[in-house]
Amino acid sequence: MAEDLDKPLLDPENFNREGIDLERIPLEEVFEQLRTSRGGLSSEDAEARLIIFGPNKLEEKPENKLLKFLSFMWNPLSWVMEAAAVMAIVLANGGGEGPDWQDFVGILCLLIINSTISFIEENNAGDAAAALMARLAPKTKVLRDGHWQEQDAAILVPGDIISIKLGDIIPADARLLEGDPLKIDQSALTGESLPVTKRTGDEVFSGSTCKHGEIEAVVIATGVHSFFGKAAHLVDSTEVIGHFQKVLTSIGNFCICSIAVGMILEIIVMFPIQHRSYRKGINNLLVLLIGGIPIAMPTVLSVTLAIGSHRLSQQGAITKRMTAIEEMAGMDVLCSDKTGTLTLNRLTVDRNLVEVFAKDMDKDTVVLLAARASRLENQDAIDAAIINMLADPKEARANITEVHFLPFNPVDKRTAITYIDSNGNWIRASKGAPEQILNLCQEKEEIAGKVHAIIDKFAERGLRSLGVAYQEVPEQTKESPGGPWTFCGLLPLFDPPRHDSAETIRRALNLGVCVKMITGDQLAIAKETGRRLGMGTNMYPSSSLLGREKDENEVLPVDELIEKADGFAGVFPEHKYEIVRILQEKKHVCGMTGDGVNDAPALKKADIGIAVADATDAARSAADIVLTEPGLSVIISAVLTSRAIFQRMKNYTIYAVSITIRIVLGFVLLALIWEYDFPPFMVLIIAILNDGTIMTISKDRVKPSPKPDSWKLNEIFATGVVIGTYLALVTVLFYWAIDGTTFFQVSEL
Repeated sequence: MAEDLDKPLLDPENFNREGIDLERIPLEEVFEQLRTSRGGLSSEDAEARLIIFGPNKLEEKPENKLLKFLSFMWNPLSWVMEAAAVMAIVLANGGGEGPDWQDFVGILCLLIINSTISFIEENNAGDAAAALMARLAPKTKVLRDGHWQEQDAAILVPGDIISIKLGDIIPADARLLEGDPLKIDQSALTGESLPVTKRTGDEVFSGSTCKHGEIEAVVIATGVHSFFGKAAHLVDSTEVIGHFQKVLTSIGNFCICSIAVGMILEIIVMFPIQHRSYRKGINNLLVLLIGGIPIAMPTVLSVTLAIGSHRLSQQGAITKRMTAIEEMAGMDVLCSDKTGTLTLNRLTVDRNLVEVFAKDMDKDTVVLLAARASRLENQDAIDAAIINMLADPKEARANITEVHFLPFNPVDKRTAITYIDSNGNWIRASKGAPEQILNLCQEKEEIAGKVHAIIDKFAERGLRSLGVAYQEVPEQTKESPGGPWTFCGLLPLFDPPRHDSAETIRRALNLGVCVKMITGDQLAIAKETGRRLGMGTNMYPSSSLLGREKDENEVLPVDELIEKADGFAGVFPEHKYEIVRILQEKKHVCGMTGDGVNDAPALKKADIGIAVADATDAARSAADIVLTEPGLSVIISAVLTSRAIFQRMKNYTIYAVSITIRIVLGFVLLALIWEYDFPPFMVLIIAILNDGTIMTISKDRVKPSPKPDSWKLNEIFATGVVIGTYLALVTVLFYWAIDGTTFFQVSEL
C-alpha cells in the first residue's frame, strides 16, 4: 500500500470537501479511495500519510526565537535609543574627537538588557501555557498494524480505523462502520443542546462527543482539511490589534515629541547663540535622548504582565496572549455561550413541576415509571436525567424482573420496558415525546387539551416535555399488545445552570461588566435560563439581528438593540461574530466565552476570547485565555487580577512620562541658562538604576478598580507633566542653590 502513496489521488487537495465526496459515496468506495481496509493501516503507511496530510491538529505557525528576541528592539522607543547610539558613533566622530564608544556600548547594553528580560519573561509565560495546553491534548484508540493502541489524536491520518465509545470526543471527521446507532452531541459545532442519532455510513465530525453507543469508524479528513478547516480559515483571517500596542505607541510618541521639542530648543540656542563646541552640543542632545526615553517601559510592562499571567494560571486560566490581561481589566461586556458554559449541558427534571394525570398516582410514582423505562447503562442525556431523580439509581430495577427493553429510535420517539413486578404482574412502561405517548393512550381525546396546555406552559418557561405511560400485559408475553395504555404524567426537562453561574453574573454586574447570553438554543429556553440566573430576560431571536422581524423591535437600530439586549437565541457563528464586531464599534471592550468550533471566529474577533473548560481545539486556538476549571467563576478572579495589574501599569506609565519631562525640562534649562554640560554616560547609569528599581512595581500592592479600567491618556499625560515639571524645577532650584549661593559652602574655620 505504501508504494501507492505517490499517486495524486491521495493528495489532500484532491479528495477533501472540494474534491471527491467522501461524505456521501458508499463505504466500500471510501475504503477504495482512501486505499485502506477494515484492518487499518500499517505504521509505515501512517507515517507516510502523516507527511502528506500533516498532523491532525490546527496549524501552528513556527516561532523564530531570534526574531522574537530582536522584535523587543523594534519599537519607537528602541528606535530613538538606536538613533542615540548612531549619534554617539557617527556625529561625535564628525566633531573630530573620535567615536564616543563609551556611550555607544552603554546604550547597546541597556537595549540588550531590556530585550533579554522581556524575552525571558514572555518566553517563560508562553512555555508554561504550552505545557498546560499539551496536558489537554486529546487521545484516541486507533487500529494500527492489526492491533488497537491508544495514541495522541494528532497522529491520525485519512484511512485510519478508530474506535468511538461513550464519552469519547471524536478526534477527526469519519464515516461510521457497521454497528448500532450512536448518539452524538454536536453542541460544540452547531449549538444544538440535544444529541443527534448517527448510523452506519453517516459522517461524524471532529470535536463532537459520543453520548451513547460504541462503534468503529474510518477517518476521512484530519486537521485543517476537516470540519475545523472552515472555522480555522475565518479565524486566521481575523486580525486583531490590541489596545495595549496602541497605548504603548501613544505614550512613546508623547515622550519622543517632548524630547524633540527639547532638542530643537537646544540646537537653536546652543549653536547659533551660545556658539558651544560641536562635541559638547552633541553630548547634551544625547543626554536628552538617553535620559528622556523610557526605554524600560516595554520591559517593565512585559514583566508585570508575565507575573500576572503566572498568577492567573494558578487560578485556572491559561493566558495565551499576555496583553489580553490588560484588555480584560477594561472589559465592560462579556458575551457568554449558554450550553456547557452558563449551564451544565446536562438535562435535569424539575420535580416540583411534574404534572400527574393518572388517578391513584403521585409524582414519585410517575418518576419511578419513567426511570424504569430508562437504561441504567449507556444512557443518553434524558435517561441520565430521569435516573438522577432517584435517591439511588438501583431503585429503577428494584423488586422487578426485566423481560424486554425497547431502546429509543427516531420513528417511535420513545423507550419502553416490559417487566414483572413483585406481585407477579406483567407491566409495560414507556416514556418519550408527549405526542407519541398520548397517541398510545385510550383517554387521548379527553386529556389532549390539558396535555397540550401544560406542554405550552412548560415551553414558555424554556422547558421540554416528556410523556410517561404504562399498561398491564395480561397475556404475560413480551410480544403481547397488552391492555389499554394509561397516560401517567408529564415531566419537564431543563438544562440547569451551574451552581456558581448566578453568583458569577451578580459579581460581574457589580464590577461593571454586562453579561449577554449568546446561544444557539431556543428563545424560550434562553429566557428561562436568564430568569434563573438573574441576568434579565430582554432577549431576542437571531432574526432580530438581520432585521427581518416586523415588530416593535424595529424601532431600535441593530447596534442599539445589541447594546440593550440581555442576550440572543438561535444564533449562528456569523451572528456571534457580528455581535462582537458591532459592540466593538460602539466602543465597548468585549469579552467572548465559548467552547466549540462555532464560537471560534467570535473568540478571535473579541478583545478577550475565553475558551471554557473542555473546549474544542478550534476554540482553544482562537482564544486568548483558556480556562481549566468549569464555569465562569474563574473569570471574575481573572478580572480582579487584571485590574490590579492594570493599576501597576498605569502607575508606571505616569512615572515614565514624569521622568521624561523631568529629564528634558531640567537638562534643557541647565544647558541653556547655565551652559551646563552633563556626561551622557552618567545619564546612562541613572537610566539603568532607575529602570532596575522601578521593575519592582510589577509586584506593587494595589487595589483593583471597582469599575472597568481604561487608558485615559490625557489624564496620564497631564499628571506626568505636572509631576515632571515639579521635579525639574526642584532640580534646577537645587542647582541654582549650589551654583549661585553660598548656602552649601563650608565656611573655613
